[in-house]
Amino acid sequence: MPELNRERLEGYLSSIYKTQVRIGSISEIGKEGVSGLKGFGYGIPYVISFSVDSEVKRVVLETMSPNSFGHDHFSDRAQGLLWDHSAFNRLPRHVRSIDAGAFTQDGQIISVGEAEEFFILTEFAEGAGYDQDLKRIASTGKMGSMDEDRAKTLAGYLVSIHRVKMDAPHLYTRRIRDLIGHGECIMGLIDNYPPGHSFITSNLLQRIEKGCVAWRWKIKGLGHRLCQVHGDFHPWNILFREGTDYTVLDRARGEWGEPADDVGTMVINYIFFSLQRYGRLEGDFERLYSTFWKTYMDAAGDVEMLKVIQPFLAWRGLVIANPLWYPALSPEVRKGLFNFIENVLANEEFRPEKANEYLDINPP
Repeated sequence: MPELNRERLEGYLSSIYKTQVRIGSISEIGKEGVSGLKGFGYGIPYVISFSVDSEVKRVVLETMSPNSFGHDHFSDRAQGLLWDHSAFNRLPRHVRSIDAGAFTQDGQIISVGEAEEFFILTEFAEGAGYDQDLKRIASTGKMGSMDEDRAKTLAGYLVSIHRVKMDAPHLYTRRIRDLIGHGECIMGLIDNYPPGHSFITSNLLQRIEKGCVAWRWKIKGLGHRLCQVHGDFHPWNILFREGTDYTVLDRARGEWGEPADDVGTMVINYIFFSLQRYGRLEGDFERLYSTFWKTYMDAAGDVEMLKVIQPFLAWRGLVIANPLWYPALSPEVRKGLFNFIENVLANEEFRPEKANEYLDINPP
């Protein structure tokens, strides 16, 4: 693990900005500033504040940690970070990427030919994660004055990016194949479930995996649906400032894909937070869920999505139900999520208004 010192970092930033840069502070996001980056850790984002010709700027320097979700190899992580740099700046309202670079084993910042690990440098975006809004509602049981407007805004954003289409049916087929087999997606999630859980057995996970494979054969030929996507549109990747002013972060897994991916990723989180408070979809979470669906469907008119979204909801359900990432969930919440996954996969047409039926063991 390299040591990245202030002098090397100033030299690198000076080469990017074509003038002498002076660093004011370096800090891990969420922690107090430090004077240097001794023991620099892969996967930890650092905010760097510096001056350029008397103007103060802030950037975020972040690497990708090795893990078993398709990032095992150096080349996996290089691919992801290089793609981030190439794609972030082509999506409206996304935080901007400034550069992509790499470290050598001794901490030098160099061209990719001698790279030990890659990193990405982005602008720093102000704001609070949308998850904070949902946590507040889960705590108080009440929406604030802007919550419904924010749900409408996010749905409208997806409508706007999904209108950008791409004629490449083979790319759609790959995206559906990756949904099933990629290390970050369904099979990767299943392979990283801890063994020995009280009810999450290998038989349960096999049933879900087989159900998802069956869905691949139903939808992989729908290349006409290929469009611009975010690819990881969950509340932690959206920063709100005042009102409905926001920035999105960390799009993933390709510029083009299935619009149900983005929609499913957001709507399941309204269910997730509501389950933790009420044990079902209820109250203001149900209102936000319905508002998001109605806003999106009224504008997009994509009724075909209701016959495509099932494996995407299953994937995201596997994410939020995983004890590895959410160890403190009650057994009832976790069981509700698995009921939802299995019941959704069993229905040829998803009905948003039946969300609570899908959470039951035996929906009518």
